[in-house]
Amino acid sequence: MMHDFSDIFHIQQLLARFANCFDLKDWAGLQNCLCDSIYTDYSDLRGTPPEIMSPAKFADMRRSALHELQTHHLGTNTEIDVNGDEANAKVSMVIYRKNASGETLHTHCLYQFGLSRQSEGWRISRIVQKVFWSDGNKTIHSGITHSESKPAVQ
Repeated sequence: MMHDFSDIFHIQQLLARFANCFDLKDWAGLQNCLCDSIYTDYSDLRGTPPEIMSPAKFADMRRSALHELQTHHLGTNTEIDVNGDEANAKVSMVIYRKNASGETLHTHCLYQFGLSRQSEGWRISRIVQKVFWSDGNKTIHSGITHSESKPAVQ
């Protein structure tokens, strides 16, 4: 299938900006990566059900969960499929997290993104995180549900 490589480039830039915004704690920039309404599924890591939310809620939830952590999101193995004004992308990612005490939680995962071409450019409409495994202390991440009924992060 022939793609407009300009779209591929712009989507790659958007996905890199999305990851970098977490690490720079650029919550306004993070919101600008998103459509007006986004579907999210972080159930593999967080133990919470999928939901549809606004960019502001998405950014506020990440700000609250990550404000005390240093993070580094590294993405690779990016696959992008463009179909008109919609696209899907898969990105393998390792998320490094460290708190002020030096405790860590690192997650190896695959992000599955839905993207939509908007008047201002490509934006993310869907985020699904599939966790392969995590190493470290899950209690340093306040965004993870620490329920006894949920299996421990391995």
